[in-house]
Amino acid sequence: MSGFEGGLRRIRKGFSAFFASPLVAALNIGALLLLLAVVPPLINWALIDAVWIGETGASCPPGGGACWAFVADKLRLILFGLYPFNEQWRPLIATALLVALVVVSLNPLFWRKELAAAWAIGLVVYGLIMWGGVFGMSFVESSYWGGLPLTILLTTFGVFFGLIISIPVALARYSSLPVFRAVATGYIEVIRGLPLISVLFMASVVLPLFLPQGLTPNGLGRILAGIVLFFGAYMAEVLRGGLQAIPSGQFEATRALGLRYWPAMGKVVLPQAFEIVLPAFVNLIIGALKGTSLVVIVAMMDLLGSAQAALADPDWIGFYVEAYVFAGLIYVLMCGSISWYGRRIERTLRIARSK
Repeated sequence: MSGFEGGLRRIRKGFSAFFASPLVAALNIGALLLLLAVVPPLINWALIDAVWIGETGASCPPGGGACWAFVADKLRLILFGLYPFNEQWRPLIATALLVALVVVSLNPLFWRKELAAAWAIGLVVYGLIMWGGVFGMSFVESSYWGGLPLTILLTTFGVFFGLIISIPVALARYSSLPVFRAVATGYIEVIRGLPLISVLFMASVVLPLFLPQGLTPNGLGRILAGIVLFFGAYMAEVLRGGLQAIPSGQFEATRALGLRYWPAMGKVVLPQAFEIVLPAFVNLIIGALKGTSLVVIVAMMDLLGSAQAALADPDWIGFYVEAYVFAGLIYVLMCGSISWYGRRIERTLRIARSK
């Protein structure tokens, strides 16, 4: 009976919240009516009336449900871009390795010196698998990398190296040294004044003009440089906000304990600043993930670009909705995973503070 009574109490509590006031009840009823008007037709289009098998667009009659047969036929192109068809097992394995390294790195239990060695070995293996040219694998230029592996690669490297850049830049802008503060401020303000598409274009076209012959990175390297510089500036400004939110007593306590500048920053100040700005950092990571779709302007096809390329097949003309919905679902899954992990870290830190 106790479980039954508990269920009844939860139901009563839910009804009380639903009808807390006339305005709240009206809003809730309106939301339910809107869901009833939208969800059934959406289910009919996406599932019940959908076409799942077909070889051409003729398999999907006009005015019918979703043509998932198009996605099934172009799945490998959407996921792997222009990477050679018979070699697409390589980006699959390489991307799984990169994701595994990221997942392991997110667990504090593995934050040891061995993790850096694992990353070094993993990145070497990643490059050998993707480029090939060894162990009987054909060489594949980075210009043929695309789809989901390219999106994950750009996001991982952009966030990781952007975070590395953001720490000294934020400390420089927060410091009392005028030269360091001016340089950091200039870098942040210039980058924040430019859209990402402009930074990517300049990194692809202008960067080779400033580097000596032979030292210019390839197309992928230039794009990575642009993404790192762009998100590094935004992360630095967010981190500076976290530094400003730390009470001055924390700095005075480190000086009273005799800690020098870098030990005090590394062990006392920066951990608190990162905790404060964690929600903003999660937003930036999600923004970096979605911002990689702009690399299409420099002739690189990420996940969204590969979905657009799949629409060029004359046998499958006009199925834009299915292509973008499928790509959008993958983005939602990745962004939701990042958001879930961010909330988990926030909850863990909140519980740790309450003890």
